[in-house]
Amino acid sequence: MRRSWAAIGIAAAFLAGSVGLAAAPGSAQDGDLQALIQAAPVGARIVLPAGTYAGPIVIDRPLTVESEEGAMIVGTGEGSVVTIAADDVTLRGLTVRGSGISNDTEDAGVSATGRNLVIEDNTLTDVLFGIYLRQSPGSIVRGNEVGAKDLEPGRRGDGIRLWESAGSTVERNAVDGGRDLVMWYSNGLVVRDNTVTNGRYGLHFMYSDDVVVEGNRLSGNSVGAFLMYSRRFTFVDNHVSGNNGPSGYGLGLKDIDGAEVHDNTFVENRIGVYLDNSPTSPDVRQHFTGNVFAYNDVGVTLLPSVRRNVFSENAFVDNREQVARQGDGVLRDNIWTIDGRGNYWSDYAGYDADQNGIGDIHYRIEDLFAQVTDERPDLRLLSETPAAKVVDAAAKAFPTMRPDPKVIDDAPLVQPPMAAKHGGSLPAVQIITALALLTAGLLPTLAARRPRAEVAT
Repeated sequence: MRRSWAAIGIAAAFLAGSVGLAAAPGSAQDGDLQALIQAAPVGARIVLPAGTYAGPIVIDRPLTVESEEGAMIVGTGEGSVVTIAADDVTLRGLTVRGSGISNDTEDAGVSATGRNLVIEDNTLTDVLFGIYLRQSPGSIVRGNEVGAKDLEPGRRGDGIRLWESAGSTVERNAVDGGRDLVMWYSNGLVVRDNTVTNGRYGLHFMYSDDVVVEGNRLSGNSVGAFLMYSRRFTFVDNHVSGNNGPSGYGLGLKDIDGAEVHDNTFVENRIGVYLDNSPTSPDVRQHFTGNVFAYNDVGVTLLPSVRRNVFSENAFVDNREQVARQGDGVLRDNIWTIDGRGNYWSDYAGYDADQNGIGDIHYRIEDLFAQVTDERPDLRLLSETPAAKVVDAAAKAFPTMRPDPKVIDDAPLVQPPMAAKHGGSLPAVQIITALALLTAGLLPTLAARRPRAEVAT
């Protein structure tokens, strides 16, 4: 029977350019799918009807293997379920499950090596690594749902991993419960419209230049996105919320040159954005524009050595600490006003007598207790307590105790710049606030908290 299916497959491939394999729902076609792949000519299209097909399988030539009806390939619980070892392979519309659990052999739902691959609209469950591409430039990973093994977090594999896969696109995937979504040694990536939840690093980049990260939702991870050792990075229109692990960065930048961070929402993270030695080059400036930092423990944290970052038109709304310095030293040479416009600060106590939208006195962060917590973060739990207020009151009463300001914004905005785009009325601010929190999935959580200032996106 298996040979007859292979013969039918060969004939169909030559006559119509596609191969069909019949399977009764729920059956396990041991060997049939692999035999069909082995028999198919280069460039054939194999269409699987609904049913269960036995893995593991190896695709070693340019083929399209797809299902329009939800065929399932089930592994044995050892090794990878689908291995791709050829260029120009498409895997589409399948459910893949049942990989092994070895991190040494990096068992995966789909393990691939080859150029110009398309891994699209698949569902991966009960897998250690989800989709793992090695040396697969020009590939597309799109529209997949990726789950994980029911293991301790430290033993799980990465939901999606790209290694030396320049010029690839990762978009519209939903990854839940894995370890990281990793992109290493891969220049020219586009990572767009993905949802990554309940992992360790939502996105983790290293040694990857000229990358665009756009429109992603990173929520409930230990870290939202961490970027390392890369140049010319664009991070735009992402929603980053509820990342509260030991470091808890919404976005971390370490040794990054040329980051452009625009129009993102950082809500309810431990730290909205963390900057370490970024930028690295003395002739590079990085820009943070149009972002919302709201309800984080800290809006932005910078190491004292960090220079040449430009912040303008952002909204800092009711973070427990708007800007923090990590470690000893003085923050300098970062810019908080450009072209006569600074940022919106919910704790700004100034005024706008001429009603031009710009505060008439500078905004300064120079509270003594925050300086103490910058050097001793474990004391941050005392923020907003009477003890903290006494320390800050003493610094104001005795100028000699006043610390050097961490931030001086020469032209603070008196309303969020996002609200100004909608006419600046209070109802508009409230509506935009609600939409922002609903988008981030945090409105029910925040409704139970004490009233806080408005935020708009």
